[in-house]
Amino acid sequence: MASSSLPSGVGPATRLVHGGTERSQFGETSEALFLTQGFVYETAEDAAARFAGEAEGFVYSRYGNPTVQMFQDRMALLEGAEAARATASGMAAVTAAMLACVKAGDHVVASKELFGGCRYVVEDLLPRFGVDATLVMGSDLAAWQAAVRPNTTAFFTETPANPTLALVDIAAVAEIAHSAGARLVVDNVFATALHQAPLKLGADVVVYSATKHIDGQGRCLGGVILSDQAWVKENLDTLLRQTGPALSPFNAWIMLKALETFPLRVRQQTETAARVADALARHAGIAKVIYPGRADHPQAEIAAKQMTGGGTLIAFEVKGGRDAAFAVSNALRVIKISNNLGDAKSLITHPASTTHQRLTDEQRAELEIGPGLLRLSIGLEDAEDVVADLTRALDSVSAKTSVSVG
Repeated sequence: MASSSLPSGVGPATRLVHGGTERSQFGETSEALFLTQGFVYETAEDAAARFAGEAEGFVYSRYGNPTVQMFQDRMALLEGAEAARATASGMAAVTAAMLACVKAGDHVVASKELFGGCRYVVEDLLPRFGVDATLVMGSDLAAWQAAVRPNTTAFFTETPANPTLALVDIAAVAEIAHSAGARLVVDNVFATALHQAPLKLGADVVVYSATKHIDGQGRCLGGVILSDQAWVKENLDTLLRQTGPALSPFNAWIMLKALETFPLRVRQQTETAARVADALARHAGIAKVIYPGRADHPQAEIAAKQMTGGGTLIAFEVKGGRDAAFAVSNALRVIKISNNLGDAKSLITHPASTTHQRLTDEQRAELEIGPGLLRLSIGLEDAEDVVADLTRALDSVSAKTSVSVG
């Protein structure tokens, strides 16, 4: 296969169209889909050399695949990482990244503001294998420092957090982690690589659910882990090969094609999100709006320091609690109810009863995931239509509430 090289210094959009492309002998324009389990060798000696790592080439698609490799290379170019490894889902990426950082007897410090599945990995899965964990409020730097033990080997956080869009100061937490000899793993899925660069801020490992903005059109699952070459080779590669959370070549091909429009989609979604957040903040039926692009975000200074845009997600609290939040969701006609995010379609979910339902009432209260909180992922519809849909739904619920109270 022939590799296409890019001039140095080209922008992210150019890298996402051309980066990592490997062409076969046919010289295809679009990236080729190598939907194969295994590979054929010219000789038995060739097979032996590849398995021994003495010759280049693929041996089995669980280990590596040309289409998957193109996706990995393109993601590494976007992120500014030395190496990337794709997985079958975002949770596979999180789980593998954390397992690659620890062994029995180690200790992890993580922020409490995590997606429910991520909290499961930290709170339930790792302790089953002798890895203790301490959870802290992500914004409390003193708590991060106080949680460190002599056997702490990893920090884990997501920022902005799901679903409250709480922020963590990546550079400050990275400094604490490195002082303790630990690696910082950051889930960057809400911000995307276009609005936040954790590796440049001091993080050691970045993980994504490629299911979200990277695919961006609700088609397939995928994940990706990015870090330095040495850590990937020494800690991650064998784990992935032997446990098998491999990304399908077909899904990798879908992701490759989606990356070509990634900047266009996220830019449009972010612009619409800012407009929608402002409109929600003006509505009498809303108790609170949380959006990193607004000056009233509780951590606006951190957002301005480490993010280049507010992102595509909005959290808002409807007056009237769960019943009102459900009623607003049910009254929407353009926005769809779904627990996915980063999609071309605007999607809304009620975190307390879906993505974070496994938490106790006390845990949700601590994280400010109230019964009236809704998480809104902005899609590619006309901004005016999204605002009108929300306004209509909120107005109808407010009117019913007023009549009921009256």
